Amino acid sequence: MTVMMIFLAVVGGATLSVQAAINGQLGSSVGVFKSAFLTFSVGALVTALLIFFFEPKQAITLLDVPKWQLLGALCGVPYIVIMVLAVQRIGTAVATVAVILGQLAMSMLIDNFGWLGNAAIAFSPSRLGAILCLAVALFFIYSSNKPRTARD
Repeated sequence: MTVMMIFLAVVGGATLSVQAAINGQLGSSVGVFKSAFLTFSVGALVTALLIFFFEPKQAITLLDVPKWQLLGALCGVPYIVIMVLAVQRIGTAVATVAVILGQLAMSMLIDNFGWLGNAAIAFSPSRLGAILCLAVALFFIYSSNKPRTARD
């Protein structure tokens, strides 16, 4: 089951890169906020349908959970807006690796300190190595970031 979850997470990451590339183009055509609005509107509609048809009944509702847990819904807005802006200027690969570096660094802080109700997982030299490797990858991807000309 763990391998399946890792595979699904990789697929989820791949779809985020596709979304970033598409939204970057859409944002340059119609505007950053209209692109973000479309993303959230369609996402809300699809999610509502998934809830209606597939979500099992839960013991508590969104109104019953601690209110700080609802703040997670706001975290998607800066991500979408930043990616629409960034992809237009630095490309999908650099923007995506930069986002992953930010995700990795913050997730390791959350793990280490057990923030937001998560189990504490200690920071280790191998985790530091992972962050450093990703930072080096970002440097190399960015330094080779030369758009192709029409003749290429």
